[in-house]
Amino acid sequence: MADGERFIRLEQQHEFRVAITWDPARPSFVGDEPPPLGTGEGPNPSQLLLAAVASCMTDSLFFALRKFGLDASPLSAEARAEVGRNPEGRQRVLAIDVRLGLGRLPEDGTKLARALAQFEQFCTVGQSVAQGITTRVSVRAPDGLVLHGAAT
Repeated sequence: MADGERFIRLEQQHEFRVAITWDPARPSFVGDEPPPLGTGEGPNPSQLLLAAVASCMTDSLFFALRKFGLDASPLSAEARAEVGRNPEGRQRVLAIDVRLGLGRLPEDGTKLARALAQFEQFCTVGQSVAQGITTRVSVRAPDGLVLHGAAT
């Protein structure tokens, strides 16, 4: 597989439940729609989208912090989607809110501010999704204080 390519394989197991494989040498995991369509045995496509954006943002924040020699581990993330109807009446993800949390507050506030000012730009998935879906990102200190973005 070329460096710029990514791979995923889905195989229907039963109705809306699929086996998701990202590496043929590793076990797959299950994706499913919640009832009444599926049985909810795994994350649904909207949740997988949230996981992709939140994971990428967390990775990007970790990368930026490390770039400045900062440790705020363990990082955490929560993501929520606003789902509603588009003008044609079709259900769509209208907005995504990602709340990142620092496990500890680095002592160098100047370096932290620099890392927070740029980390979102490193996120391939988040920046790609944000071209079509409103995406809001915030970062909080261990005490809940919002350090970056708006309170979500």
